[in-house]
Amino acid sequence: MFNPPFGFIFKNLGGTPVNRSESTNKVQAIVDVFNENEKFILSLSPEGTRKKIDPWKTGFYYIAKGANVPIVMATLDFGNKQVKISEPYSLTEDIGKDFEHFYSYYRGVKGKIPENFNL
Repeated sequence: MFNPPFGFIFKNLGGTPVNRSESTNKVQAIVDVFNENEKFILSLSPEGTRKKIDPWKTGFYYIAKGANVPIVMATLDFGNKQVKISEPYSLTEDIGKDFEHFYSYYRGVKGKIPENFNL
């Protein structure tokens, strides 16, 4: 996203690229970006947009935990033709409880490729 021809747009909007080719701790790199900026918004594409992922990856959780920021979930529910955005959710000390909250939010949502995402 940050390469030509459109990279300058994302940089001018305040975007911060993370070098994914290096074998560094990506979670900590993103936590550091949060901590170095007064305002920073991170958007991640959900699981199952290109292929089925089971169980869910947890990087988003540990980024939010490390940066001490809430998680706002969004759905593109193709089955009901709805876009939904959740209230900010502050993480607890119980990862199981937190993930059950996430799963319940997405339960019943039909993605563009439904077989890639089912709870």
